Amino acid sequence: MTNFWNPYAEISPGKRRTISVSAMLAVLIVWTALSASGLMTRNQLPSPLSVAQAMSYLAWYEGRSQLLVHTMWSVGRVATASVLVIAVGIPLGVLMGSSQRINAFFSPLIDPFRSAPVAALLPIMAMWFGIGELMKIAFLFVGSIVYLTPLVRDAIRSVPEQYLVGAKDIGATQWECITKVLVPLAMPRIMDAVIVGVSVSWTYITVAEYVNAQEGLGQMIANAKRLIAMDQVFAGIIVIIAVALLTYQSLMWLKGRFFQWETKA
Repeated sequence: MTNFWNPYAEISPGKRRTISVSAMLAVLIVWTALSASGLMTRNQLPSPLSVAQAMSYLAWYEGRSQLLVHTMWSVGRVATASVLVIAVGIPLGVLMGSSQRINAFFSPLIDPFRSAPVAALLPIMAMWFGIGELMKIAFLFVGSIVYLTPLVRDAIRSVPEQYLVGAKDIGATQWECITKVLVPLAMPRIMDAVIVGVSVSWTYITVAEYVNAQEGLGQMIANAKRLIAMDQVFAGIIVIIAVALLTYQSLMWLKGRFFQWETKA
């Protein structure tokens, strides 16, 4: 117990897995007990068994997997929005972190939206971009870029100044200081910003797909809610969490692969 409150103490992978599985089992036990207690109706809290049955029905029924189709549509939207966010947000964040003047110009346009309810922009997005795919991608883009860009800026600004001074002393130009000093040294934290940006897109997917979506996990959940099929609602939520977690773990693996000198989480 001496290392219980030590955030730097390593634990073995086996022990980490045991603790994680124990947490999930605890949630499952509490969920089962609550659903069986009668304190909440079946519509309020379906049992884990009924959710598993709904998941099985959605996964394969009459030769078609509704779950796979909906999941692929949602993954496609998040992936498209994330590529656009990375393509725009990283260069903009690098420029903001490298120049106080550029940062002073863009910060008032970006920083406040991190605390603003981005979901409130949905009606405006619908008026500007219609109710098709463009609106959904644009909504996910806006919801994510306001988090990723400031994080990239902060990653650039976290690089110790002495590296920049040393590069200038040996004759590096301003552009070389950015591309060969600031960006390489900030890349692990920039990768963290990418992970946050993609994760934020998954938190907004149900909102994006609420309007006129024919396919997608958000649309599936909305339809199930209208039909009071709460077991399918829970199944859809679990799938979103699972896919988002898989995305997160994949990106963390990439970070560990390319930036092995970083301290492992």
